[in-house]
Amino acid sequence: MMSQVDIAAVKQYLLALQDRICEELAAEDGGANFVEDAWERPGGGGGRSRVISNGAVFEQGGVNFSHVFGDTLPPSATAQRPELAGRSFQAMGVSLVIHPHNPLIPTSHANVRFFVAEKPGEAPVWWFGGGFDLTPYYGFEEDCTEWHQKAQAACQPFGEEVYPRYKQWCDDYFFIKHRNEPRGIGGLFFDDLNEWGFEKTFAFMRSVGDHYIQAYRPIVNRRKTLAFTETQRDFQLYRRGRYVEFNLVYDRGTLFGLQSGGRTESILMSLPPLVKWRYDWQPEAGSAEAKLYTDFLRPRDWLASA
Repeated sequence: MMSQVDIAAVKQYLLALQDRICEELAAEDGGANFVEDAWERPGGGGGRSRVISNGAVFEQGGVNFSHVFGDTLPPSATAQRPELAGRSFQAMGVSLVIHPHNPLIPTSHANVRFFVAEKPGEAPVWWFGGGFDLTPYYGFEEDCTEWHQKAQAACQPFGEEVYPRYKQWCDDYFFIKHRNEPRGIGGLFFDDLNEWGFEKTFAFMRSVGDHYIQAYRPIVNRRKTLAFTETQRDFQLYRRGRYVEFNLVYDRGTLFGLQSGGRTESILMSLPPLVKWRYDWQPEAGSAEAKLYTDFLRPRDWLASA
């Protein structure tokens, strides 16, 4: 049993997770592979970014591994934990965003990460965070229900209360306050988790990481051959604007990366290649576009829909 913090084991898992997700997504795409870009951070550490572009299914996607360290935690990491100011840190994780070309396939995001903050003569302070969430443009009840069933399955071994707690946290976190609307239909989100002890918390992070591709790949497979219209594509590009707004204004990972002197190309790989904004646009009442707002972009118990 691992009673001590095992940084090497976490890194080994994350690298293997990146490999596995890239292999499965490339196989599902069938027309393109991920291109790897290894990089080093001047302040300490580095990573490997993998990007797929102009595939048969995925217009753009990135699966990024990073392991960075430094002498001082950036403001985004100590805002809620002022006692950590002045500690050296290590941060590692896998973060990914996949933007399909077909607007009937949802965008997906996942992230699992590990932090250690250290000070000579004191025990290290560590925590895990992560989750995954789904952003449809044209909602399918079956997809959303299945996504949340997989999220529940990831949490099930760790207690009945875990899925409802982290489902709610995801709904709250991925909420675009200035638009007063959710970014998508949620999933799981957790952060600053260490109260279970290292071994159990690491196992939970692995479960979340492992369930992402199990949840997403069947949805992609089901929708990738569906025909779509230019109107649907146009709406997808408009809705991608919400994704950009959230990531640049609220996302903790983006802010941490930029504030810690991370690699900008890797941090901003989550942004879609094409996007539109329109002034004060509203969907036509009763349209498929309006249905996204009325039926999907609202808090729901997706498991009750099963």
